[in-house]
Amino acid sequence: MSTAAPIRPAPWTFAAPWDARGYVSDLDGPVHWIEFPHGDSPDGAPIVFVHGLGGSHLNWCLIGPELADRHRAVALDLHGFGLTPGTRATATVQRNTRLVDRFVREVTGTPVILVGNSMGGLISLMQTAAAPETVRGLVLIDPALPPPRQTPDRQVSGQFLLYALPGLGELYVRAVMSRRPPEVAVRRLVELCFADPSRADPAMLTAAIALAAERQRQERRNAAAFLAASRSLIRVVSQRHRYWEMMASVRVPVLLIGGESDRLVPAAAMRQAAARNPRWETVLLPGVGHTPQLEVPDSVIGTVRDWLGRIIPGTR
Repeated sequence: MSTAAPIRPAPWTFAAPWDARGYVSDLDGPVHWIEFPHGDSPDGAPIVFVHGLGGSHLNWCLIGPELADRHRAVALDLHGFGLTPGTRATATVQRNTRLVDRFVREVTGTPVILVGNSMGGLISLMQTAAAPETVRGLVLIDPALPPPRQTPDRQVSGQFLLYALPGLGELYVRAVMSRRPPEVAVRRLVELCFADPSRADPAMLTAAIALAAERQRQERRNAAAFLAASRSLIRVVSQRHRYWEMMASVRVPVLLIGGESDRLVPAAAMRQAAARNPRWETVLLPGVGHTPQLEVPDSVIGTVRDWLGRIIPGTR
């Protein structure tokens, strides 16, 4: 494994049930990432998975091993999430886009296939628009998008309103979210992101709870990073016309996968994005929520493999 960034084995093993190995690279501070096992000579472009708000490298463990059969496949933790430390200054979507840029240049090599979910989809779009030479293809899974002009989900809109308000956001995250038992925090997240919570993988739930317990040791820092990320995300998606211009500037092949029952990014927003970008390939999954890669991993694996085989030569 050659890289321009210093690298060392990570001490954590949350992704071990999926045979993934963890590493820490120095990219202006420690950045945690995992690599899924692959064949002796992967010949496809590297796949880099980018998680969403409140997510981590674990978000990709149900699809990473299968997609690593012909590719080097890695998943990083963004600043302020998973096992990568972050601050109010480093956890914004702009700074995390810079992190992804350094990661693909200094760790995996370029060009890569970026696969991003939610906020990670937005960051992957921003990276592709800013540095198209680093990206071979782009898979967007329920990416953060400008909201459609319709009545939003009350729970979701109320929660993001709290995040946006100075003072109240800090109080809510520190007094409520950060003090929830890890089991409750993971269950609430599943209920929000899955259309059918009974689909949650038991091994993934166990790993997610263990990681949540580990993160609670950094309560104050995590709160500041989470709010910085959410507020910067809100600002970017609210600039509707600038966002559309960014999307239109992307020239690499794009696969958009969405859950039709997503409460955070409504299917109407994904249909709107697809209509504005007819060159994109769009697949909407009925009865699926915000994280299809966790809720219906086999469907996502099949869709991505089929797209890679048809769109990007030398892959399947």
